[in-house]
Amino acid sequence: MTDDPKDPHERSWMAIELEDDFDEELETEIDDGRIPQELRALLSQRRKSTLDRGLYFRELLRLQSELVKLQDWVQHKGLKLVVLFEGRDSAGKGGVIKRITQRVNPRACRVVALPAPNDREKSQWYFQRYVPHLPAAGEIVLFDRSWYNRAGVERVMGFADDRQVEDFFRDVPEFERMLVRSGIILVKYWFSITDEEQQLRFLMRIHDPIKQWKLSPMDLQSRVRWEHYTKAKEEMFARTNIPEAPWTIVEGNDKKRARLNCIAHLLGAVEYGDVPHDPVTLPERVFNPDYERATLPAALYVPDRY
Repeated sequence: MTDDPKDPHERSWMAIELEDDFDEELETEIDDGRIPQELRALLSQRRKSTLDRGLYFRELLRLQSELVKLQDWVQHKGLKLVVLFEGRDSAGKGGVIKRITQRVNPRACRVVALPAPNDREKSQWYFQRYVPHLPAAGEIVLFDRSWYNRAGVERVMGFADDRQVEDFFRDVPEFERMLVRSGIILVKYWFSITDEEQQLRFLMRIHDPIKQWKLSPMDLQSRVRWEHYTKAKEEMFARTNIPEAPWTIVEGNDKKRARLNCIAHLLGAVEYGDVPHDPVTLPERVFNPDYERATLPAALYVPDRY
């Protein structure tokens, strides 16, 4: 027997599986930490997160296990959960959504990220394109931006006129009250970030080919129109922060803290418990002594390059 505890032959399959889960998150973290050469000097002046790395991973995995329980409860009780993710560009919405969905069942918890409306959709009732994506019983839907586009980018960029914006502010509280009355649990998050931090994240996207797809023309305009977005956000809060569906602000400057804080809050927004399950036993494999496995052509296999 070897003395090396890292020898895969001397470790349990459970330990190896848990390590694979850890590695999956670590790969994401490594991607987040890639530093383009052009930004090394700038990043050296950036305030580092004070959250211990080990604590972050432990808490993230613990919270993700609770998300699995929450999903199980939603399915068991036939609940309908809608979570809206809004906020400044590059404030961390996508990172949180990625961690929420990382270990849950994608059939029961899905992400909706709609593109810009086409000509037909522009002629519809404004909320119409969002309604088909609302959950049925036992489902969780995460909106990566939502009907609040009208209060933000559409208003600031001039895609919606003053009358359309006013109609939205008049209609959206009642629309959301209708959702809640129908049995939907509606949670709304706004991700906040400082001007300086957003500028740094945009620069990283510009200089990092892997992340350039995240930077759209609308994102670039959000830098120019920072104050316009601020005013739009303030009026949105004032007119749509209703008791039935209040806003919750997530401070996004520290990505890791934002992820943990948001997931913990979401878990606290729904009362859930353990779902009773019958014990699962693995059935015995049925062997047919007359069956002989066919040899498949080598061309059918992915080349073994690693």
